[in-house]
Amino acid sequence: MGKKVTVVGAGFYGSTTAQRLAEYDVFDTVVITDIVEGKPAGLALDLNQSRAIEGFETKVVGVTTGPNGEGYEQIEGSDVVVITAGLPRKPGMSRMDLLETNAKIVRQVAENVAKYAPNAVVIVVSNPLDEMTALAQLATQFPKNRVLGQAGMLDTARFSNFVAEALNVPVASVRTLTLGSHGDTMVPVPSKSTVNGKPLREAMPAEQIEELVVKTRNGGAEVVALLKTGSAYYAPSAAAARMAKAVAEDSGEVMPVCAWVDGEYGISGVYLGVEAQIGAEGVKRVVETDLDADERASLLEAAEAVRAKQGDISSM
Repeated sequence: MGKKVTVVGAGFYGSTTAQRLAEYDVFDTVVITDIVEGKPAGLALDLNQSRAIEGFETKVVGVTTGPNGEGYEQIEGSDVVVITAGLPRKPGMSRMDLLETNAKIVRQVAENVAKYAPNAVVIVVSNPLDEMTALAQLATQFPKNRVLGQAGMLDTARFSNFVAEALNVPVASVRTLTLGSHGDTMVPVPSKSTVNGKPLREAMPAEQIEELVVKTRNGGAEVVALLKTGSAYYAPSAAAARMAKAVAEDSGEVMPVCAWVDGEYGISGVYLGVEAQIGAEGVKRVVETDLDADERASLLEAAEAVRAKQGDISSM
């Protein structure tokens, strides 16, 4: 039986994610869905016509979905479902400003995923990320390891890019890590960050690291402000697609993701940005990293901030 992945939402984020997943050539089928009549079919047609040029065999299928779950039968048998549906931020908006609107959308999508793809691993990318991941798990009633969110991969990539640019070194020589939430309580981990294998704290002064941390935390808002309409999608889609690939290949790769934490770091009962081993069943295990005292305190703080917000979503 061939591998199948569904991307819900055919905006810039969804369509770019579908393109990356198709070009990996590790799936038999990529399904892309949207509520806009004809849009996903048009994208699928276009992507399929690129196969001969890019040299991949994955078939892309576009499906228009309706308000009562019409079209969702096409996602049946999906191994992975990436939920990108929801409104993007506008300049000046925080991720939390999207909460109520996107909660309705994500709940409806998640219920249809549970109905038609009951064995899928769900990767949530809709904002506000931590809350929407928790909501998707509640709405699907899937085991918590099978619902995860894309955040840390993106924040870590942004942090690495800013460090590489500041030091004028290849991005491949930089290793960084961010944990916590996707937003104001993001927790960068300088103690685990290196440049050419040497600690980041030896490569640049503390003040400069802090500047780059703030820049990373505001990385999405900076893109939103420059684009004027819509939000980032090249880097976020790369992160989501890599996560889906790790599930499809059961790779066991360790990645920073939004996962259910149950005892690790002394934190329980909350979706939070941590490192986790990813495979066919979603999160195989949360990987606890040695943090210094400040980083650990920040992670505990992030957990409580996210917990308070996640408590509100069960009624949405």
